[in-house]
Amino acid sequence: MIAAALDGFVIDLDGTVFRGDRVIEGAPEAIATLRQAGKRFVFLSNRGNISRAMCRARLSRYGIEAAEEEIVLSSTVTARYLLDREPDSRVWTLGDDGLREELASCGIMHAERPEAADWLVITLHETLTYRDLNEAFRAVRHGARIIATNEDRSFPGAEGDQIDVAGMIGAITASTGAKVEVVVGKPSAYMAEAALSALGLPADRCLMIGDSIESDIGLGKRSGMKTALVLSGSTVEGTDESWTARPDWVWSSIAELVRIVGF
Repeated sequence: MIAAALDGFVIDLDGTVFRGDRVIEGAPEAIATLRQAGKRFVFLSNRGNISRAMCRARLSRYGIEAAEEEIVLSSTVTARYLLDREPDSRVWTLGDDGLREELASCGIMHAERPEAADWLVITLHETLTYRDLNEAFRAVRHGARIIATNEDRSFPGAEGDQIDVAGMIGAITASTGAKVEVVVGKPSAYMAEAALSALGLPADRCLMIGDSIESDIGLGKRSGMKTALVLSGSTVEGTDESWTARPDWVWSSIAELVRIVGF
């Protein structure tokens, strides 16, 4: 039985648990089954424009209860990266308010003005204005180094794929000539290490579940986890010839977890 070989589950959010404002059918029940079986799990997302508190509240609205310790976002891991390497640095952000909230909750200091920033942190910005772009431009023009929560081109929304962080990055790098120095999000080792640390388990006892071949399955393969691709998000049936990594399982959605893993 597969369940006996797995103690930890690393679960993507967008396209796996929800899509846009709608929960994926069967996702709450699958996650409840994991908890009832005594399995450890962590939600691992490239979402950098929200905080863990915001994510926890959203999951709760869908009937999924999670502690903040069971949520690892690219905004969280970005904060930890900066704290470990440059704890006294000040940042400017290009992203929604959740990014700033998460950085502040981890002890990262925000610069008083763009020109005083040591780092520009770029993430998804769904309320983007010209002023936001121009302030980020000013930060980089005055010496701020660029760190991105991820560099995904798109993410699955309720009305189809939507522009992601790559669009924000492109605007700043094209206008300043600067380059991104660090990309934190999946499939990076930073995210894999954060997930495994949260679980307290070795990679070979864990299963990565997600909808992206590149981000989710790529992370799982590189770190030594088992992998399950779900077809409820950015990857759809019939695209397997272009896959850069081969998952151990392919499911229509996370709802298949209960039947296939064998609880």
